[in-house]
Amino acid sequence: MSHPYFIAFSSLLRKEVNRFTRIWLQTLVPPAITMTLYFLIFGNLVGSRIGQMGGFSYMEFIMPGLIMMSVITNSYSNVASSFYSAKFQRNIEELLVAPVPNVLIIAGYVGGGMARGLCVGAIVTAVAMLFVDVQIHNAWVLVSVVMLSSILFSLAGLLNAIFANSFDDISIIPTFVLTPLTYLGGVFYSMSLLPEFWQGVSKLNPIVYMINAFRYGFLGSSDIGLGPAFAVIIGFIALFFGIAYHLINKGTGLRH
Repeated sequence: MSHPYFIAFSSLLRKEVNRFTRIWLQTLVPPAITMTLYFLIFGNLVGSRIGQMGGFSYMEFIMPGLIMMSVITNSYSNVASSFYSAKFQRNIEELLVAPVPNVLIIAGYVGGGMARGLCVGAIVTAVAMLFVDVQIHNAWVLVSVVMLSSILFSLAGLLNAIFANSFDDISIIPTFVLTPLTYLGGVFYSMSLLPEFWQGVSKLNPIVYMINAFRYGFLGSSDIGLGPAFAVIIGFIALFFGIAYHLINKGTGLRH
């Protein structure tokens, strides 16, 4: 007989997965089309003029970053929109009064964000295989980095939804914070091209660590050491989880 907590978690996770798979034309197809255009424009047209980057063809170099970018944005947006919709429709109050630990509520939403992020990541990887001969240098690093990054940005989306007071607030962070950090995270260039000062500034961007560690998993090359990369990712996960757990316990932005 299944434990009640497991039933609660699996039900919430199933609801989240059904939510984005039911509208797959809106959630799964657009990222595939967008990344195909990135590969065609930046990889083929621009990349043929740039030549090599970090000892690899430009297409090979940008491929890990494009995959990670799709995982980050979809993990974030899935949880942000889903949790805020639950707040807006007052469904979240049913969860708060149910005998379900807040840890499981967080885990259910984060699990849904991970499911969408990793699903889109797999689709983009399949698209990449049409343009690049995909090689895997270290599968353990590859899998662990993409899963931890998906957890991190699912938690970030949850925090956004907790503080949001309108649907407009859901789009502010992705537009003005997440997108610039992603584009400046080393997706399209190597940090070694930057002057020393800007290399130091770039290291303040946590996405730099994720993209470089993920690139190491594919190519065996990274501008950042794996140790610092994992430390930054795990540190932010612990921080965001602690904040989310504290806010949900207090009912901040949830109870009216």
